[in-house]
Amino acid sequence: MDISFRKLPDNQHEILVRREKGPDVRLPAHPDGPKMPHDLVHAVVETALGIDDGFWGAMARGATFLGFELVTPGRHRRSGMKVLRRGGDAVMDAELRVAWAYRVWSGLPVEGRGVGKAPLDAAALARTGPRLDAAAERWAAVPVGGELLWRWGVDR
Repeated sequence: MDISFRKLPDNQHEILVRREKGPDVRLPAHPDGPKMPHDLVHAVVETALGIDDGFWGAMARGATFLGFELVTPGRHRRSGMKVLRRGGDAVMDAELRVAWAYRVWSGLPVEGRGVGKAPLDAAALARTGPRLDAAAERWAAVPVGGELLWRWGVDR
């Protein structure tokens, strides 16, 4: 599956996903995170941790998520929901681990009221930090109108 993150003006981006199972989908203009798109963070962290049943793994299997649109309208929507019904817990678990890795990498508080128990250990964080650094540098180097291409299952 190829994921194209296109940088738009005003700290926005759009995503085009070309996949083997299920139709191609796109996420129209969407705000970037403080350092890079949230869904790029997912691609980086899920890859670094070997998570193949998280957000991007579900997308590769044909899942559909709110905000994404079919590039070519068709009947696929229901089968995409079946993927989520079968693997929704794993997707939510991945969301927590990605959010934690990003929190640590960004220097946000990891202790105190409302933070919760760490879903990742030091070894996992040692794998995600350098990869987030590299992805942030790649994203920063993309000019407005340019794209960062991530090949799911290939890019490391």
